[in-house]
Amino acid sequence: MSYKCISLDEARMLLDNPDTVIVDIRDSQSYEDGNIPESINISNDNIDQFLEKTDRDVNLLVYCYVGNSSKGASEYFVQNRFKTIKKNMKIKRFLITISTRF
Repeated sequence: MSYKCISLDEARMLLDNPDTVIVDIRDSQSYEDGNIPESINISNDNIDQFLEKTDRDVNLLVYCYVGNSSKGASEYFVQNRFKTIKKNMKIKRFLITISTRF
């Protein structure tokens, strides 16, 4: 198992898939300031609950500011037996690109 860095086009396709769980690993204030709709903000405070309740067969789309934290988070999800993990690198670029979609 491993994760895959994906393009914005691939990320957009995942957003249309009901089996995708969108994971925002930025700090809570950044999440509140703007996030991908239906994303879940994961932190040390709620990671155990997320792992407990989330099906390991879903598609995970993991994002952060520029890609460094999402890499570590993606590796963590692989270690916790999630099967399909997609990492998109830059939330600002991603939000600008998909903003016309919503």
